[in-house]
Amino acid sequence: MPQVALDKPVPDFERPATGDKTVRLSDFKGKQHVVIYFYPKDDTPGCTTEGKDFTEQYARLGKQGVAVLGVSRDSLKSHEKFKEKYGFPFDLLSDEDESLCTLFDVIKMKNMYGKQVRGIERSTFLIDKQGVLRREWRKVKVPGHVDDVLEAIKEL
Repeated sequence: MPQVALDKPVPDFERPATGDKTVRLSDFKGKQHVVIYFYPKDDTPGCTTEGKDFTEQYARLGKQGVAVLGVSRDSLKSHEKFKEKYGFPFDLLSDEDESLCTLFDVIKMKNMYGKQVRGIERSTFLIDKQGVLRREWRKVKVPGHVDDVLEAIKEL
């Protein structure tokens, strides 16, 4: 499967999402920029903080014509609980088969308690209204990250 590359169109994808929806990248084409952020696991400290940070800036992002999508390998049931618990105003996409994670090349070997495990490397991607990947952030550190995304959107 091809992987995304900066300044190239992102292949259309379709994933199940919260709210009993199916989300396609093509749904946003010509209408909104898309921020898609990949996180390791629902309801863990860093992932919760990142979701809350995107929630706090959601109105500003919306005014700039940006849709936000969160993605992890968790089930839709887990996503629904996570979204409801923290009141996230954006959809969470379930990628249990890792097809979206593979497309964006975010599955990496990580050290956890001294063992090597496969997991999602926290990453964010900014796709413009034409479906072209304009920015990527890999190995994201949560504090201040959403502010960096907001700055990059101004450049579009």
